[in-house]
Amino acid sequence: MRQIVFASLWIGFSLYAFLGAPQSDPDSTLALLTDLVNGHFSALNPLLVAEFNLMGVLPLVYCCFLFADGRERKLPAWIFAAGMMGIGGFALLPYLVFRGQRTHADGEPSAFLRFWDSRWVAVVLLAIGAGLMAYGGWQGDWDGFLKLWQSQQFVHVMTLDYLLLCALLPVMVYDDLPRRDRSVGGWFWASTCLPFFGPLLYLCLRPSLGASATPSS
Repeated sequence: MRQIVFASLWIGFSLYAFLGAPQSDPDSTLALLTDLVNGHFSALNPLLVAEFNLMGVLPLVYCCFLFADGRERKLPAWIFAAGMMGIGGFALLPYLVFRGQRTHADGEPSAFLRFWDSRWVAVVLLAIGAGLMAYGGWQGDWDGFLKLWQSQQFVHVMTLDYLLLCALLPVMVYDDLPRRDRSVGGWFWASTCLPFFGPLLYLCLRPSLGASATPSS
C-alpha cells in the first residue's frame, strides 16, 4: 500500500509540475535561477532566498536517514540522495517506490555512515534550517512571494517540492525507529505534528547506529 501511495505521489507530482503548474517566461525563469545560484540575493525576496537554500538543506537531512536505510536495501540509496540535490522529491519518490524489503545489515557501520549518523551533523542542519526560516519569515515579503508562486513555474514547483519533502520526513523517522530498537510512538507523532523541526530534533537525539542494530521486517 505504501508503494502505491508513493508511486501515485510521484506520478501525480510529475504530471502537475510539467502540465498543471503556471507557465512562465523561460528568460525570466533563467534570470531568477541564475541570481539564486550565483548568490545575487540583494534584489530578491528573502522568503524566496530562504526557501531556495532550504531546498539545499533538506536533501542533507534526508541523507541522515537514507544512507542507513540504503545499507539494508539492495537498491543503492546514494544515487537518489545525490539526485535530490538537483531535483528534490522527484529523486526521493522513486527510491521509496522501488527500494524493496529490508535485508539484514551485517558489520560495523562505515566511517561514511557514522558521519551521517552523527548528531552533530543534525545539530548543524537544525541550526542552519532554523536560521533560514527565521530570515525568510521575518524579512520576507509574503505578498510578493505569493505573486511569484502564482506566476513562476520554477517557484511554484519548488514550493510544492519543499512541502512534499517536509511531509515525507515522518516516513523516514517511522522507518528509522526500529533500526534504533525504538518502538514507533512519540517521536513519530512529534515529527508529524512539528514539520521540519520534529524530524531534525529526532536526528539530534536518536541513539547511534551500532553494529548490533538489526532492522525489523
